[in-house]
Amino acid sequence: MKPWLNFLSFITAAGCLGTACTGNIGPVGGLDVGEGGAASASSTGGIQTTTAETTADATTVATSAGVGAGDVGCSGSPDADDDGDGFTELDGDCDDCNALINPRALELPTVGGEGGASPEPVDDDCDGIADNVPEPCDDGIPLDDLDPLNAARAVELCKMSSGPDDWGVVSAAWVMVDGAPPPQQPELLANFHLGHGILPKFGPNVPPRAGTRLLALSSGTARTADDEGFESPQGFDKKYEGDFPEGFPKAPRNCEDLVLAKPSDPTAVEITLRVPSNVRGFAFNVNYVTFDWPVVCDSFNDYFVAFLSPRPANLIDGHILFDSERNAMSVNSSFIDVCACPSGPPCDLDERVYACTRGTRELLGTGFESRAGTSWLVTSAPVEPNTEIKIRWGAYDAGDHQLDSTGLVDNWRWLTDKDESVITLPDPPAPQP
Repeated sequence: MKPWLNFLSFITAAGCLGTACTGNIGPVGGLDVGEGGAASASSTGGIQTTTAETTADATTVATSAGVGAGDVGCSGSPDADDDGDGFTELDGDCDDCNALINPRALELPTVGGEGGASPEPVDDDCDGIADNVPEPCDDGIPLDDLDPLNAARAVELCKMSSGPDDWGVVSAAWVMVDGAPPPQQPELLANFHLGHGILPKFGPNVPPRAGTRLLALSSGTARTADDEGFESPQGFDKKYEGDFPEGFPKAPRNCEDLVLAKPSDPTAVEITLRVPSNVRGFAFNVNYVTFDWPVVCDSFNDYFVAFLSPRPANLIDGHILFDSERNAMSVNSSFIDVCACPSGPPCDLDERVYACTRGTRELLGTGFESRAGTSWLVTSAPVEPNTEIKIRWGAYDAGDHQLDSTGLVDNWRWLTDKDESVITLPDPPAPQP
C-alpha cells in the first residue's frame, strides 16, 4: 500500500476522517536491546516479570477481506509449507495457499464481499471458528492492582503467548523509565506503585478509548481527586531517583540553554509481545496532563515516554512519542491543547503559542484543574510479523519532586497494512449524537 493510502486508511479506522483530525506527524524511533528470545516467567535482570493465560484477543482496526488475499501456488502435500508462512497442514495450517492464514495469525472480522453479497467468513487463526474476535478483557480490574499483566489487559493487550510459535503477551514488568528495576525499600516501593493505576476513567470527562479501564502512569499518584491514595500533583515527593532512558535528555526545540534534570519519581511498565504473522504495525491511544503549566522551557519540566524495541529502521533511539518538531511529550509539546490562560486563548508563554482550543473541561476532577494536557492522541509504529517486541510506557518528574505529570494509555490495536513511518496525531472522540 502506498504510504499516503495507508495513512488515510489508518485515520479512517481511528475515527478521525470527517472530524478535526489535523495534527503533527513526527519521526520517532525504537530502542534496540537485543535479539528477543523465548518466553520466560522468571525474573530477568532483577525485574520481576509475570505471565498468565487468557482467551481474549487484542482490539484491531484491521479486517479479513473474505476472499483469497495472499494466495500462492499450492502442491497439496500436507507436509509442505506451500505458502511460506512457517506452518504446514500437519502443523495446523488450515489454508496452506494463503500466507495470511495460519495458527499464528490474528483473527480478524470478515468484511466486504463482491457485488454486495455477504462475504464468506474467514478462520484466520485456524482454530476452527471463523470471526471469533474476542471482546476487551479489562472489566473489573481494581484500580490499585499490582499485576503488570493487568496493566497490559487495561490497554486491550489480552491474549497471552503460549510459546515461541504463538503470538501475544510474553511477559510484563513494572520498571523505571530506563528499564531498571523499581526501588526495593518498602516505603519507596509503595510510593512507586502509587504511580500506576487502572482507572475506569480519568475524571468525569475522560473515559477509556476501549473497554472499561485505562492505564495511568504518573510521576505523582496515578489517581483522580476522588480516589483513595490520591495526592495533589502540585508535588508528591516519592523520595527516589532514576536514570535517563536511552536517548534522553531531549531538550525541547526553541528552548535555549537548558540543562535538563535527571528523572525523579519515575514509574513505568514494560510489556514483551510476540507479533501475529499477519500484522505489520500497531497503534495505541495516549493522553498527557501536566502540572508544569504555565512554566515552559524549564530544566525541571516533566516527561511521559514510550519506547519500542527493536526500533523501526533508520531511527536512532527508542522513543516513539514525538510532535512534528521531534519534541518529546512534556508541557513544551505542540500537542498541548487542553489549557487556558488569563489573556487567551491562544496562550503565549515565553513566545511559545498554544491554541488551547479544548479549554480545561477534561481536567475537571483530576487534580490538574487549571493546568494543561493534550486530550487523546493516537500513535502508530511498524513491526515485523513473527517477531518479539517490547513496549515501555512511563512518566517521570525532572529533578524537583514537584509539579507532577500523568500519562494515560489505552486501546492497543494491531494493524495489517505495512507503513515504515511512526506517527502521532490528535484522536478526538467521535461527536455524540
